[in-house]
This record gives sequence, C-alpha cells and structure tokens, in this order.
Amino acid sequence: MNVSPTAEPPVCRIMNYGKYKYAQAKKEKESKKKQKVINIKEIRMTPNIEEHDLAVKAKNASKFLEDGDRVKVVVRFRGRELGHMDAGRVVLMQFAEMTSEYSTIDKLPIVEGKNMTMFLAPKK
Repeated sequence: MNVSPTAEPPVCRIMNYGKYKYAQAKKEKESKKKQKVINIKEIRMTPNIEEHDLAVKAKNASKFLEDGDRVKVVVRFRGRELGHMDAGRVVLMQFAEMTSEYSTIDKLPIVEGKNMTMFLAPKK
C-alpha cells in the first residue's frame, strides 16, 4: 500500500503486490542491460623478462583492451632484483609502448612492497 502523507484525511491505494514486485524486477533487469561491466585483467612479469615473452604478454593485453577491460600490469621483484627498481620501470614503459595502439596509461608505475604496478585503460 502506498500512503500519501500530506493528504487530509490520509489516503492509501490498494494494489496487487505480486504485480508491483514483477514490475520492479522488470525495471531492474532493464537497467542492468544498459550497464557495461569493466573487468580488471592482471598480467604479471619479472624485471628480466625476455623480449619475446614481453611481446606475447603485450599481445594478450591488447586482446583484453580490445574487449574493453582494464589491464593491471605487475612486475614482481625477488631477492637482488629489489635493488634494480629502474629495470622494472623500463619494462613497464616498454610494455605500455607496445600496447599504445589499444591503450592509454591510467595510473603510472608505482611501487607497492615487492611489486611495481601500472594500470592501462582501453582507448575510446
């Protein structure tokens, strides 16, 4: 029942609750159809990755970006690699350059513990 709080005397409308719930569900389903779900795909690598392996990962990232997903690129450092963070940044920027046809850099490379991450967003 809907009640009009400002009316004098108070007025209510009797309605079919099942029909009301059905209409609400239909509206909700219709609004979900228009939404685009954006997933975040993650690609992991090390700072001493080979050129061909990097190209393969860039190709996979390009597929994700074409589908409209964001890509999180992570370079993982282990042991002595932690002393060479600049090598990881070079790898990430090279990766961004390889996928520049399909992406723009959303977040520049940042260090979080033993990982360096960068986000790529699909071009509009």
